Amino acid sequence: MGKSPSQFEKTIRHQFDRICKLALKGEKIDYIRHMEYLHKNEVMISELSQEELNQLFVQDEYDLESFRFQVLNYDIEVKDSLIAEALTLLTKKKRDVILLSYFMGMSDAEIARKMKLVRSTVNEHRRRSLEILKEVMEEKADESKI
Repeated sequence: MGKSPSQFEKTIRHQFDRICKLALKGEKIDYIRHMEYLHKNEVMISELSQEELNQLFVQDEYDLESFRFQVLNYDIEVKDSLIAEALTLLTKKKRDVILLSYFMGMSDAEIARKMKLVRSTVNEHRRRSLEILKEVMEEKADESKI
């Protein structure tokens, strides 16, 4: 028959068991703390708002994708090729009024002063330009559907 463990060996085994149980309990506590930290401080990408998602990347822009117009002392960039193409079909004055008004945010009075025109003339140029732009862009949209 085999030898039964001595009292000393039993004591050592109990001490070892206790140390193992304490180590596992400590690991469990650390794991729970870590999971609480992750829950509190991390968010799934699917839960981010569009504004937060937009902060996660940068999109390069190249001059090849934009069009530039020189108006008075302003260099105005138009990124939409359809709008840029439609603007080129306008007379210089009409195009300048549209660019200053919508791309530079100037009022009719400011545009009139800078272009040395009467305010009502600026208003008329803008109104007529918008009609022309609408027609041109609708034609282009119809062509692209075909």
